[in-house]
Amino acid sequence: MVHRILIVTAVAAEADSVTAGLASATPEHAPERVALPGGFALRRHADGDRARVDVLVGGVGPAAAAAATGTALAYASLTGAEHGTEHGRRPYDLVVSAGIAGGFQPSAPPGSLVVSSAIVAADLGAQTPDGYLAVEELGFGRSVHPVPGSLTGRFAAALAAGGPPCAVAPVLTVSTVTGSARRAAELAERHPGAAAEAMEGFGVAEAAAAYGVPVVELRAVSNAVGPRDRAAWRVGDALDALRHAVLLLGRTVFVEAPCT
Repeated sequence: MVHRILIVTAVAAEADSVTAGLASATPEHAPERVALPGGFALRRHADGDRARVDVLVGGVGPAAAAAATGTALAYASLTGAEHGTEHGRRPYDLVVSAGIAGGFQPSAPPGSLVVSSAIVAADLGAQTPDGYLAVEELGFGRSVHPVPGSLTGRFAAALAAGGPPCAVAPVLTVSTVTGSARRAAELAERHPGAAAEAMEGFGVAEAAAAYGVPVVELRAVSNAVGPRDRAAWRVGDALDALRHAVLLLGRTVFVEAPCT
């Protein structure tokens, strides 16, 4: 059985790092480009009869990420049904939201990795005179996608084998990147234990949940969450960490038993 993985990034630079990691894991298999509706395109890496990993540039922010991921999932469902290969199966065995992120200090220093124990929409709710209310407290919707420990454990074990330091913790999705110490402290207080902040994970998770596909978020930390200090950013190091993480996963989790 071929294991089918969809990796969704925000921008091309992240997808390039993911693609480089997959190419290093399976150098004998060159990727192909697959056009999707809506102008999206997949970079498809097929490792013989073991795994097929599709890499998608979904755009910045949760809405763009949800739209792109939903398109890829719908396309996989429809094309699989047409060829009689997807009957009774999910379009993918696993969806991964991957890229670089800000890290909450000291849990996730620049250059480290974070695997999501939960994917959290950190600002999906309402401000009130008494403080912030998550969407669940308003009586509708959800703001958290928990990730099974069996899945995070497999990721963490694979990444521990020669990868950068890795934390397993909640990853926050925001529509506005944090740029002050006050905002960083507010988020840390509201979401104890959170290790990283990015902009796409919850959108990817919403789309995956609609198709019943397990989802996890993988982030390489490029900067500290807080005041914007571009001189301290380590984007290149984070992209290298992401590439190496995908190399390790491409040799282990992605070619093992389907992820649940």
